[in-house]
Amino acid sequence: MKKAAIIGAGIGGLTAAHELIQRGYAVTIYEKGSHAGGLAGGFYHEHWDWSVEFFYHHWFKSDKAILNLLKELGMQDKVRFYRPQTVMYHQGNFYPLDSVSAVLTFPGFSFFEKMHFGLVTAYIRYLADWHGLESYTAHSWLLNHYGEKIYTIYFEPMLRGKFGEHYQDVPMSWFWARFKARSSTLGTYVGGFQAFFDEFLEKLVQEGASVQFDSSVEKISQQGNGVLVKVNQQELPYDKVIVTTSPASFAVLAPDLPEEYRRKIFQSKSIGAIVLLLSINHPLSKEGYYWYNLPKSKEFPFLSLVEHTNFLSKENFGGDHLVYCGDYLPPEHEYFKLSKEELIERFIPSLQRINKDFQKDWIQESWLFKQAYAQPIPFLNHSKNILDVKTPLKNVFLLTMSQVYPWDRGTNYAVELVEKSLDKILAEE
Repeated sequence: MKKAAIIGAGIGGLTAAHELIQRGYAVTIYEKGSHAGGLAGGFYHEHWDWSVEFFYHHWFKSDKAILNLLKELGMQDKVRFYRPQTVMYHQGNFYPLDSVSAVLTFPGFSFFEKMHFGLVTAYIRYLADWHGLESYTAHSWLLNHYGEKIYTIYFEPMLRGKFGEHYQDVPMSWFWARFKARSSTLGTYVGGFQAFFDEFLEKLVQEGASVQFDSSVEKISQQGNGVLVKVNQQELPYDKVIVTTSPASFAVLAPDLPEEYRRKIFQSKSIGAIVLLLSINHPLSKEGYYWYNLPKSKEFPFLSLVEHTNFLSKENFGGDHLVYCGDYLPPEHEYFKLSKEELIERFIPSLQRINKDFQKDWIQESWLFKQAYAQPIPFLNHSKNILDVKTPLKNVFLLTMSQVYPWDRGTNYAVELVEKSLDKILAEE
């Protein structure tokens, strides 16, 4: 029986394990943390019935890869879709802009601008092809095709907030993917995403997978056509190894990689994420809004405010109202050095702009989550720079969110990447 090692127990690692087990491999999953799920995982509180994600997450109805996997696993009956409301900030107020009717009533655009907005958006969603767009920056394309006013009000704050100093460098193909795949209807799993990962993992164990938590892989090296994986001071032989960590982490684990390949890894850029999660004893949004797109500024020193309990019932969380304050930032940003208490003080004025009655004593509990590698930054003609799934080391394969371009990182595209790569993984002898 051939043996395969999977490094990382996120959705990509679990899906790869599932596929290889179906093809007769004995699979061992190594995870440096204490639970499955990766960036989409979460945690439980003693009086919550559902888990809560470290970094807010959901599925779209167009996420065929993950929804088909759930069906294959017999877990589709626990998927739920809802339509919470997303709003954007304009001249001191928040307005929905996530439907045709919302666009038509938005006061920031004239009637002509609204019609123009609809036509260009329809072209992107239904007619445009991403290959022809990746040679244009989103900044220049959106400015030229929507016009300065729509770009300045709607698109520029999103680009600046997400990519910071690189907001003018990101290709239009990346923005195309957001229009193409996203919907205002959002999906979740009964019990929360950590419940999904735990149940998926339980099925893998029943299928014969071995799962080693709190196990940091120390080294990957070639041994003939096979691979040695060093973990817990032991070198173990495998026929195939699939790495689902970041490319930079892979470069550290595999010192025998050619210099040219390592150079390509370290030439790529990414940004980190920081999320402050608050449990409060009153609803923050008086209107019941779920997602606030914020114009990152002194007024709003973070990118998104997400009131989780305006998407899912607070009864799932013991009656707590849960609010995320999230931002994408370079790993050297000061927020990565600030404590939870310091960030709360920094963010309180923004919460009071959303609800003037908000007081610090509303906060019952708080949690701070940080991730240095959360979003790869694509550049023009990025498809030419994507690392191949097949690495220079024989029977060692790399499957990471940096390879799902032009799509944004997410569980659906991690599953799709595994499925598309399977023939290549199995073909190598």
